Amino acid sequence: MAKRTKKKLKLPLAYKPLGFALGWASGTLAGLAFRKTWTALRHEDDAPDALDRDRGWGEILLAAAVQGALFAVARSVADRTGAKAIERSTGVWPVSDKGGRD
Repeated sequence: MAKRTKKKLKLPLAYKPLGFALGWASGTLAGLAFRKTWTALRHEDDAPDALDRDRGWGEILLAAAVQGALFAVARSVADRTGAKAIERSTGVWPVSDKGGRD
């Protein structure tokens, strides 16, 4: 039983590098997906920035909402994929509590 407790304590540390790599890759893919989605929605290459003087509130908030949704989905896919891979390889879920993100 002591061995199982040790494994659970060390497993989140083993998950960190995998989680970092998957998070980086998912962020990159989400950025590409956002650019493609924005081009399809507005037929423009550049999405508005909050400090873009020539864009209205609606356009800025739409871009922020679409970008936020795509990044949240990509992060969830990456987190879940990494956790399932750790569980398959070790038999232990990488997070000991039932809570969500920080």
